[in-house]
Amino acid sequence: MRILVISKRQYTNLDLIDDRFGRLRELPLALAKSGNEVTGICLNYRSRDEGRRDDVTKDALVAWYTLNIKRLLPGGSISYWRTIDTIGRDFRPDLVWACSDAVHAILGVRIAKRLKTSLVIDLYDNFESFPVTKIPGMIQAFRRALRRADGITCVSHPLAQYVRETSLCKCPIKVIENAVPEGVFYPMDRTNSRRELGLPQDGVFIGTAGAISKSRGIETLFKAFEILAQENSNLHLVLAGVCDKGVNIPQHPRLHYLGMLPTNVVPIFLSTLNVSVICNRESDFGKYCFPQKFYESVACGIPVVSAGTGSMLELFKDKTEILFEPEKADHLAMVLRRQINKPVVCTLEAPSWNMLGIRLYEFFQSCIKLYLDSSHK
Repeated sequence: MRILVISKRQYTNLDLIDDRFGRLRELPLALAKSGNEVTGICLNYRSRDEGRRDDVTKDALVAWYTLNIKRLLPGGSISYWRTIDTIGRDFRPDLVWACSDAVHAILGVRIAKRLKTSLVIDLYDNFESFPVTKIPGMIQAFRRALRRADGITCVSHPLAQYVRETSLCKCPIKVIENAVPEGVFYPMDRTNSRRELGLPQDGVFIGTAGAISKSRGIETLFKAFEILAQENSNLHLVLAGVCDKGVNIPQHPRLHYLGMLPTNVVPIFLSTLNVSVICNRESDFGKYCFPQKFYESVACGIPVVSAGTGSMLELFKDKTEILFEPEKADHLAMVLRRQINKPVVCTLEAPSWNMLGIRLYEFFQSCIKLYLDSSHK
């Protein structure tokens, strides 16, 4: 199968080409490892270098073409649409997988029609909560694109249900959650991990890695830490990730903010913790996302406490003792206290991207068949 992936280049505070991280990098590679040919085009919403950038591993290759967003405009020797036409002629894709935001879902419809091929749209979050959908008419155009797709992949079951209800699409929807790369996230020695990051050797560490953001309810964790720190002089809070403007990280001798860590250091960070905390709010984002850090923490063997929203609420409907009510610091403190005193490690197996790549390939096969059947009518 020949698959064309279209995506924006910068997502989840990282760069698809430079940082080589996340769903939109790992799933195309997983598809390539299964014997498929995969080519991608990613748009730079912020001006970056352009051209072909091959993502090569020992058993896979994905050829990425990166272009600045101005290339969408007609004219010039280099244009987005000329690149699309060249790929259509030389690569002849069987399917377009449109990822990353509402803009690319809309572009996907036009590209699939231009190349006379099937279209699957991927939703790694609720794109309707993204700033770009504030543009007048964008949500309507996005939902129209979903109705025209031959298939949709969603990161969570709540999101799949929401998409079905709001877009009125008739095509099949497949839930493809997030996963972990093989051989990267696994249990590590806590003492060595703390030493490597320059953290104290002694103490009980709670923490989170990811967006330090009000939109994720990070202030609930700050307040819960203040409650528990008064009870336990051995408790530390460790944070890593991009801190949004307007977030004031409390000044406390046992609060450690490590900033944005390289992706290969995240497993070491998680391994310093006694309990990993996944913050979220009951918002248009929180209700439909699938937290990447959940499976990363599980793969590292770290006990987890999570906000009871969306996919986490569904996943642990029979094991609610690790969930806390979003934005309720007292309840988070209670759940943390329980996990610290009697830690419970989640027994779920963290899937690998390669496992999800096989499921994605099988779904693509069914979508191509639907497209061919409908085009022959």
